[in-house]
Amino acid sequence: MDKIVVLDFGSQYSHLICRRIREFSVYAELVPYDISLEDLKKHNPKGIIFSGGPSSVYDPEAPIPEEEIFNLNLPLLGICYGHQLIVNKFGGKVKRANKEYGSSLLTIDNDKDLLNGVGESVRAWMSHGDEAEVIPPGFEVIGHTKSAKAAAIASKERSVFGIQFHPEVVHTEQGTEILRNFVLKVCDAKQDWTMEGFIESEVEKISKIDGNVLCGVSGGIDSTVAALLIHKAIGDRLKCVFVNNGLLRLNEEKEIDEMFKNNFKVNFTTVDASETFLNKLKGVEDPEKKRKIVGEEFISVFTKFAEKNGPFKWLAQGTLYPDVIESGVSKGPAAVIKSHHNVGGLPDWLNLEILEPLKELYKDEVREIAKILEVPEKLFMRHPFPGPGLAVRIIGEVTPKKLQISKLASKIVEEELIEANLYGDVWQAYAAVGDDKAVGVVGDERKYGNIVMIRVVDSIDAMTADWTRLPHGLLEKMSNRITNEIEDVTWVTYTISSKPPATIEPQ
Repeated sequence: MDKIVVLDFGSQYSHLICRRIREFSVYAELVPYDISLEDLKKHNPKGIIFSGGPSSVYDPEAPIPEEEIFNLNLPLLGICYGHQLIVNKFGGKVKRANKEYGSSLLTIDNDKDLLNGVGESVRAWMSHGDEAEVIPPGFEVIGHTKSAKAAAIASKERSVFGIQFHPEVVHTEQGTEILRNFVLKVCDAKQDWTMEGFIESEVEKISKIDGNVLCGVSGGIDSTVAALLIHKAIGDRLKCVFVNNGLLRLNEEKEIDEMFKNNFKVNFTTVDASETFLNKLKGVEDPEKKRKIVGEEFISVFTKFAEKNGPFKWLAQGTLYPDVIESGVSKGPAAVIKSHHNVGGLPDWLNLEILEPLKELYKDEVREIAKILEVPEKLFMRHPFPGPGLAVRIIGEVTPKKLQISKLASKIVEEELIEANLYGDVWQAYAAVGDDKAVGVVGDERKYGNIVMIRVVDSIDAMTADWTRLPHGLLEKMSNRITNEIEDVTWVTYTISSKPPATIEPQ
C-alpha cells in the first residue's frame, strides 16, 4: 500500500501527523529523523514529512537528516522545525524570534496545491522560537501571519513545502485539509489503509509465532481487542488473565469477569491480587514511583501465573501508540511525559517476550477493529481507564479512604452523564482526590473534609484533549450528590485545563 513517512524530530505532536493522515485511509509511519537513506528507500514512500521539534537549526546538537534525503525528488513537507530545516537547507535564512505559542491568524497568499480550499484565512497553532527571515531561491510565500511573514512557503518545481504552524493539532482550522492536500493531491497517494486490512495482516503475522501466549486483560477495549486478535490467530494457545489490583472502578472486577465469561470464547482466569498491590503502594506519594510499582507488580503476578500454568513464551498487552510516545520509548527523540505500566514500567527481570499487536494504532482505530470483531457496544464505548488504575487518580499516597472516595465519586459522575445522555459524547470522565481539604458545613456542624476534582474531557486519540463544557445544572447535580452521598467530602471542583499543557490524568 502507499505510504507517507514522517521523520520524527522530537515534537510531542509527531504521531498526530500520522494519525491525521490515517483518517483519510492512507498509511503513515513515524521513523527516526536519522534514518539512513537505504532504510528510508525500503519504505518506498510516496512522500516525506519532517515533524516539528524543540531544537533550533543553529544548535550544535540539532537533529539533521541525511543530506541525500533532501534530494530524493519526492514531495516533502516540513512542519515547524521541519520548515526551518527546509529553509536552511535550500539556501534561505532562519532567525531567532520572539517565541510564539498559541493561535495566530494565517492569511492565505496562494490557495493552490497545499492550501487549496482552505479559505482566505484560518486560525493556525504556532509553537516556535525561530522563523524564516529569508526564504530560499525558487520558493514563494503562500501564507503569512502578523508575526511570521513566511509562515507557509512552497517550491512547486521541487514539490517542497514548509509551514511554520502545526496542521496536525485540532487547534489549527482546516489543518487536516492541508495534510489531505499534501498527501492526496501533491503525493497522489492511494487511500488503501483500512482496519480490515490491518486485522488480516496482523492475524497472519501472529499466527506464525511459536509457543503459548499469556495476555493480561483489564476489561478495557485495548487489551480486549488485543486478546481477540491473538485468539483469532492462535486459538487455544492464548490464555487470558485478569488481575484485580484493587485500583479499579466501583464493582468493576465483577463486571469484567461476567463480561468475558458471557461474551468471548477464550480461556479466561481472574487473579485477586488487590491486597498485594495496595500493600506495595503504602507510603508512596511520587506518581512515577506508583506507576513503576503497579507495572512491576503486574508483571510479577503474570510471571508467577505463567510458572504455575505454563509454559508460556509470550506476554501480550494492549499497548497503543500514545502509550509508547508518552513513555519516551518512541522512535524519535521526544521527552518522557509519564511511564505507562505496560511500557515504561517493564522490569529488567521479565523472562517473557512481549507481544503488542496494537502498538502502532490509536484508540479510535482500535474501536473500529472492535466493531469489526463484533465486540459488544457497551464495552468499546466505555471510557478509557489508566493502566495503573486509581493510583494515578489519587494524588499522594493511596489510602483506603481516598480509594473509596474516588470510586464512589467517579461512579456518580458517570451515572449523571448517562442520565443526561452525554456519556457517549465525551472522551473520559472521572473524579480524582488528593490530600487537600476544605471546610464545609454539614447540618449545623462545621466539618473539615476532602476536596474532589471532577475531570471530563473531549478528545479523538488522547494525544490532545479539551475540557468539556458541561451544563452548569449537571455539574450542580454531580456536586450535590458527591457531597451528600460520600462521607468526608466537603468541596467539589471542576478541572478546566486542556492537554497540552495539562495531561488527561492528574498523575
